[in-house]
Amino acid sequence: MEVTNKKLPIGIEDFEKLRENGFYYVDKTGLIRELLGNPAEVTLFTRPRRFGKSLNMSMLKHFFGIGGNGELFQDLEIMEEPELCEEYMGKFPVLLLSLKDIDAESYETAFEMAVSLVNEEAGNHSYLLDSERLTENEKQAFAELLERKMTKAAFCSSLELLSRLLAKHHEQKTVILIDEYDVPLAKAHAQGYYDEMISLIRSFFQRALKTNNSLQFAILTGCMRISKESIFTGLNNLNVLTIANANFDEYFGFTDAEVKELLCYYGLAEKYNVVKEWYDGYRFGNAEVYCPWDVICCCGKLRAEPDARPENYWANSSGNDVVRRFIREAGDNRSIKREIERLIAGELVTKEIHQDITYPDMYTSLDNLWSVLFTTGYLTQRGRGEGREFHLAIPNLEVREIFTRQIMDMFKEDVRQDGKTLDDLCQALQNGDAEDAQRLLGKYLKKTISIRDTFAKRELKENFYHGMLLGLLAFKGSWAVSSNREAGEGYADILVEIDDDQPLGLVIEIKYARDGDMDAACQEALRQIQQRQYGDAFYDEDIEKVLKYGIACYKSKCKVMLAQESLT
Repeated sequence: MEVTNKKLPIGIEDFEKLRENGFYYVDKTGLIRELLGNPAEVTLFTRPRRFGKSLNMSMLKHFFGIGGNGELFQDLEIMEEPELCEEYMGKFPVLLLSLKDIDAESYETAFEMAVSLVNEEAGNHSYLLDSERLTENEKQAFAELLERKMTKAAFCSSLELLSRLLAKHHEQKTVILIDEYDVPLAKAHAQGYYDEMISLIRSFFQRALKTNNSLQFAILTGCMRISKESIFTGLNNLNVLTIANANFDEYFGFTDAEVKELLCYYGLAEKYNVVKEWYDGYRFGNAEVYCPWDVICCCGKLRAEPDARPENYWANSSGNDVVRRFIREAGDNRSIKREIERLIAGELVTKEIHQDITYPDMYTSLDNLWSVLFTTGYLTQRGRGEGREFHLAIPNLEVREIFTRQIMDMFKEDVRQDGKTLDDLCQALQNGDAEDAQRLLGKYLKKTISIRDTFAKRELKENFYHGMLLGLLAFKGSWAVSSNREAGEGYADILVEIDDDQPLGLVIEIKYARDGDMDAACQEALRQIQQRQYGDAFYDEDIEKVLKYGIACYKSKCKVMLAQESLT
């Protein structure tokens, strides 16, 4: 068996650190060959977060950069191109700016952070102060780039100036790499200074990327493609490669073959189907890819806990506000709610997608929200229609869980605003009135987005309704509600202890009526309660009366059945 001594690169975005310190690397150096074979002066890659953009930019820096360490690329795909490596490896001055940490509450603070990035990158080239090829005036101009205080005009010209000085010193044009270019714009929009920030970034880019005679080429990455009219005004040399383009489609994200190889290396080959079901399903161009962040995190968890359940790593790295906003905007729009249900069911929805909207336009309409969900990775394509039409789907179980979790959270918010219906439902369950409980629970189901899917296993469907009912009962402050608690010879879905004049216990088992036969599903739930003796959980609590409910759900319908037993 192969010795698995390579470390998992969880959160490692520095190519040099990854290669020198024994981390596992999924080889994406073929990107270099493709870039050089499809030359463009300025290229923008848009991909969702956590798909390896920053690591690829670091890899490009170390390949093209003067004085780079060629040993970092030994045994990698790009070394199979010796003539290309001879011509391009280590031959260019490189500037790499990552804008992803410009996150401030005010424009003034954001500007200071942007200036600091320029200071830091200029500091990486402090040898220019001693350059024999630069004039004293040029050295003085460079020295000013190292200063903390900088006017807006000086900042906007700083990248162009630095590229020009590097080109003169090295007698070779400069490569410019700008990672996560749109993060400052997203933060600015959220904090209310978008117009000021877009003016700053537009001027910054124009000076460096348009008619810059010292530029060899530039690569930008981001999540959203901001329209040319908004930020790339007059930049006619820009080649935009979105998730819809076939070019470079395999270089952001892990392919199926790469995931299999990774799992085999760490002795996790038997986990392939689970990893695929949870983290595969994205389609960039013509390539099916996994989210690298999820796969690596999942492997780390499985190595420590072989029986660990898959987790939602991608969701935990962001607030997922766009999904929440989308579901809230759908409101009582029955057509949109049915489309969300179809997506959760693993079906397709066809929509016209606009990939060049601005941040202020993101939430102005539901049509724009569809586009944002697509470009940010919450939805993926399963083919094209006419013009800008895409056949959209939820990519995998992880993203599906994001949608269902947001639906559940919003459901609970709505419940808080309807105290009477909730009290009536709880009273019906306490009184053993199955018919009224069915009516009231059905009223809730009709209000929210339901589950009617073939996408997930039956237990996952039941979990949705389980969570919904649990959310309802949890608002009854005087009730002790527990979920999946050990009882009898198994684990009951929901147990409720009601401390009243006559203490009462409720046992609730929930089934998804896969074929729509809710009577049969309720009977199955009641048999399970009886056979596994879930009611025994109340013996030690001195509870003399237990009501046992079997509840079946199907789409937005439900059935409630009661079997009563007294414990004396």
